[in-house]
Amino acid sequence: MFTRRSFLEKTALGTLALTSTPILSQLAKSVLPKSNKSELKISLAQWSLHRALVKGKIKAVDFAQIALNSYGIGAIEYVNQFYVDTATSSKFWSEMRNRAENEGVKSQLIMVDNEGNLGSTNAADRKIAVENHYKWIHAAKILGCHSIRVNAFGKGTKEELHGALVDGLGSLAEYGGKENINVLVENHGFHTSDGKFMVGILNEVNNPYLGTLPDFGNWCLNAEWGSTQNNKCTDSYDPCEGVTEFLPFAKGVSAKSYAFDSKGNETVIDYKKMLKIVKDSGFDGYIGIEFEGENMDEPDGIRTTKALIERVWSELG
Repeated sequence: MFTRRSFLEKTALGTLALTSTPILSQLAKSVLPKSNKSELKISLAQWSLHRALVKGKIKAVDFAQIALNSYGIGAIEYVNQFYVDTATSSKFWSEMRNRAENEGVKSQLIMVDNEGNLGSTNAADRKIAVENHYKWIHAAKILGCHSIRVNAFGKGTKEELHGALVDGLGSLAEYGGKENINVLVENHGFHTSDGKFMVGILNEVNNPYLGTLPDFGNWCLNAEWGSTQNNKCTDSYDPCEGVTEFLPFAKGVSAKSYAFDSKGNETVIDYKKMLKIVKDSGFDGYIGIEFEGENMDEPDGIRTTKALIERVWSELG
């Protein structure tokens, strides 16, 4: 099985893919507007195509064109691991922005992994992790994104992690604010999938540039990355509760999908419940498709997820 963990352990694959409770008063440009009648807006997370990228079937530089022409999706979410060799190249990111804008595609955010633990209990390591993210904030700004998505990993007790994360996430959000780029925390397993714990940290940091990217499927508390694929998780945070807790801080939503039945319904995640929570909250940002299934090819998984979101959103009225 090809997992995000195995991908991140093989950093050379980045080169292969490239070549082949609210907080403070909301600042106008640091949050997405919310209303009671939310229009459905769908984006595509690049991880949905990670197998094709790694195998060289498609190129990371063509992501915007692929999203629009193959799937009819006009907004995209990049994954940093496909661009490690050009991370600090302003010229490259300017070219990527032009590629997207020429297609009429909106660049939403960059998902950042493998840059150190922002919740490290070692102050020196934590500082390095924070600074490792700076280049992605710069890249996001050039691309015209509103955010980067980060992980809130670290090792220790929750008491130890709380202080470390307040410092690490707070420092990065402060830097992001100077560049008008949000820092979004995703539920990705262990303590990061404990909604109440993470909300407590966001409230303490109290910075409008620190938000969330709630994921429908990553609520496993005893596994890194938090995947609930194949229903194997033995200790899961309630997904509906977690998404509800994260939504007041959300500047994006990740619609994870794994597998479908013959009617096109997701078999692990209750999309009707999830999308009702999102819609009732008044969330007015983009819902990003992130297909991660193992028993369906990626194009079919993306299209099936898109059709499911559109159908359920319409049924909710």
